[in-house]
Amino acid sequence: MFKKTAIFLQMIKFEHTVFALPFAFMGALLGSVSVNGHLPSWAQIGWVLLAMFGARSAAMGLNRLIDRVSDKKNPRTAGRAIPAGLLRISEVVVFIVVSFILLFWAASQLNPLSVKLLPIAVFMLVLYSYTKRFTWLCHVVLGMTIALAPLGGWVAVTGTVNGSALVFFVTITFWVAGFDIIYACQDMEFDRKEGLFSIPARFGVATSLKIARAFHIITALGFIALFLMTHLGWWYITGMVIAYLILFYEHTIVSPKDLSRLQTAFFLMNGVLSIVVFSFTLIDLLVNR
Repeated sequence: MFKKTAIFLQMIKFEHTVFALPFAFMGALLGSVSVNGHLPSWAQIGWVLLAMFGARSAAMGLNRLIDRVSDKKNPRTAGRAIPAGLLRISEVVVFIVVSFILLFWAASQLNPLSVKLLPIAVFMLVLYSYTKRFTWLCHVVLGMTIALAPLGGWVAVTGTVNGSALVFFVTITFWVAGFDIIYACQDMEFDRKEGLFSIPARFGVATSLKIARAFHIITALGFIALFLMTHLGWWYITGMVIAYLILFYEHTIVSPKDLSRLQTAFFLMNGVLSIVVFSFTLIDLLVNR
């Protein structure tokens, strides 16, 4: 049982939760303070956590199920649970269904708007896994899908969507799209060979890294806009400056001629960034209550 659980956690890349979860909590905190005038309750945070776990587990399960054929052909992904025969398709299908049930249950405990917006979330979760088959904008679709985390956290505790929530959504969309472009550079040749779509496959590594930098400039501007539109102060600005330094460093350690530190740029740098921005936002909101 423990071995099977470990395989499922590995399949959904549980450690990558660090990308979206801090921003989901940040959306809940910032939304509640901005709209309601107070921090969210522990119960609300708990339901947001369960909704996030359900949504992300379903999304990753779907992605692994839909991509199982191409994953088996790609040396980098051939060892994943389904192509390696560690999990049966039927087991993954049950896992996806249970994950969606958890998402629906958690959303139903929050507010009516969370439930009404669920079809959009489910559509995006399913759509992303197919986008590499028809558009090189797949990275932006992934960004929009993961950016549903902060938007969902906001909606979960406020029952509303306003300009600040949408700016936050766009900011995280381009942050994710930018680092996903960097990550996709390692599969450029495979994607071209298999007829899959990605920005590196379409434009090459050098241009793709420039596009990723442009996307992260949009992210930087988005964090500034969020500061101007909400009740955030100097603690948030400090976190924002650290985040900018992380983004700058991320782009200095990869180049068209050297992708050897790509994993560091993808996982470590962006995981630290999300935790830093959330932590300093939390401190800011607690200090300035």
